Amino acid sequence: MASTAHFSEEEMVELREAFSKVDITGNGFIHTNDLTDVLKAANLPLPGYKVRELIQNLTTTGDGQISFDEFISIFQSLKSDDVAKSFRKQINKKEGICAIGGTSEQSSAGTQHSYSEEEKYAFVNWINKALEKDPDCKHVVPMNPETDDLFQAVGDGIVLCKMINFSVPDTIDERTINKKKLTPFTIQENLNLALNSASAIGCHVVNIGAEDLKEGKPYLVLGLLWQVIKIGLFADIEISRNEALIALLREGESLEDLMKLSPEELLLRWANYHLENAGCNKVNNFSSDIKPDFYSVIKDSRAYYHLLNQVAPKGDEEGIPAITIDMSGLREKDDVQRAECMLQQAERLGCRQFVTATDVVRGNPKLNLAFIANLFNKYPALHKPENQDIDWSSIEGETREERTFRNWMNSLGVNPRVNHLYSDLSDALVIFQLYEKIKVPVDWNRVNKPPYAKLGGNMKKLENCNYAVELGKNEAKFSLVGIAGQDLNEGNRTLTLALIWQLMRRYTLNILEDIGGGEKVNDEIIVSWVNETLTAAGKNSTISSFKDGKISTSMPVLDLIDAIQPGSIKYDLLKTEDLNDEEKLNNAKYAISMARKIGARVYALPEDLVEVKPKMVMTVFACLMGKGMKKV
Repeated sequence: MASTAHFSEEEMVELREAFSKVDITGNGFIHTNDLTDVLKAANLPLPGYKVRELIQNLTTTGDGQISFDEFISIFQSLKSDDVAKSFRKQINKKEGICAIGGTSEQSSAGTQHSYSEEEKYAFVNWINKALEKDPDCKHVVPMNPETDDLFQAVGDGIVLCKMINFSVPDTIDERTINKKKLTPFTIQENLNLALNSASAIGCHVVNIGAEDLKEGKPYLVLGLLWQVIKIGLFADIEISRNEALIALLREGESLEDLMKLSPEELLLRWANYHLENAGCNKVNNFSSDIKPDFYSVIKDSRAYYHLLNQVAPKGDEEGIPAITIDMSGLREKDDVQRAECMLQQAERLGCRQFVTATDVVRGNPKLNLAFIANLFNKYPALHKPENQDIDWSSIEGETREERTFRNWMNSLGVNPRVNHLYSDLSDALVIFQLYEKIKVPVDWNRVNKPPYAKLGGNMKKLENCNYAVELGKNEAKFSLVGIAGQDLNEGNRTLTLALIWQLMRRYTLNILEDIGGGEKVNDEIIVSWVNETLTAAGKNSTISSFKDGKISTSMPVLDLIDAIQPGSIKYDLLKTEDLNDEEKLNNAKYAISMARKIGARVYALPEDLVEVKPKMVMTVFACLMGKGMKKV
């Protein structure tokens, strides 16, 4: 009996399906002459001479039959065979794209962890393109997608820092990245900076440490990179940043309804919009958890062909030349070859990234999602509606405070992910998860869970919100005067933010209390610790409160960082007196990145220091206090 340990249940279903397409008698065997057809059906086509070599090396029964178990063994060996790799590389060699099927496993501390070779290939190619002109990455870029270059390349933290900035520009101050004459200590600093900055943009980095990245643990590296890449790809798939998305409004639908859609749902709506205009069948049942129905539609690549044809520039905009999509590949009968023809057309648009022909046919969820998002970002082919009865003033962008809160929640791994702060909290499920993070017990038997019935569904959500307010008042002892469940359910900004801030504040203080052996901490204790630490280090800075105007220069923060880790701040990079607004922001960017570099998980933004936002300022000093207490 062949081992199937290397295959997921989904892969086994696909392999059985491929085998049965050729085993027309249903007796569980195929003839060696049919091996080419089975491999082709399993999306692993091989040239005829290679199949003949395989057959010659097989030990079969006298009549040349191959059982399903024997086929599995053959397929397993081919997935790791260099000949198979090189052949698949040849059919997908355009623009540095490579294709390898299956998963790999690596032992870590006695545990087996699988990771996707396809995702490794896709991410390597994306990073190579993103950082190809970056002089600080020439020591590792371009990476070879056929090897484990990626897992070694992330070990010094530079590539990770650069990719975070590629996805969310200016997250990390370049001056804080250690780039030359790296030592184990400076590498550790880079990795701290990368991990804490990833957390600050909303990546879930719990249970990922600097040592994991230094060792290049594949499943952790790929998991973190996917989060970083996805955040960058989704950044502009949001109505306040791309008003042309309003063209996707359906009849009878309100603008508010459209604004509640997740980036994945907006991408589906966008794809359907263009497919409908092309006279094609629409894609259904696609949601934030990526329903497989979507991939059953795109697996034959015909929908992709029509989507490319719809979004390709027609030359009707000034300065943008027309690009004609060659649709002749639609006549190709083989799914893999048709997908390859389609990708050649995507390459003409500069959008071949993330997927190979095999990834399309197999319907790899992550990589196809990334392919579509990249296509949308380059060629949305939408126009802001004119003369429509739309209240444009209702389209408000996310405030810095809202973004900080949302990223904090997502970094803790709440499920579902929060895309739109108010609509995604309207059923309180995320709030209940945050209560548990701050050690407030939740009676989940009282919580209504989705899917909610269409009739009475909002009443179930309101019941949850009422319970959330009850917990805040009675268990967490929050100040929630004038806040009712209805306010959370309806997305009242001011009152919802009041609850979220108290959750974040408690979370931050709990960390300090855990470090301090359970001793209660408040604002006065933090301010006293800051001043005592500054004085002990011989610094001139002090703060009277989190509203102190001196904080706008960031000097108290910078001096505190240098007090915690002496010699870490390069004062020659800073302006310390008579600062204008630009110089203050320059200092603040350096301060926030340096705080993360020494190991403080800071969510606040540089502007919070410049404008002396007391709430966010408090979290900065509290996180630094936590770091300082750990060093004692």
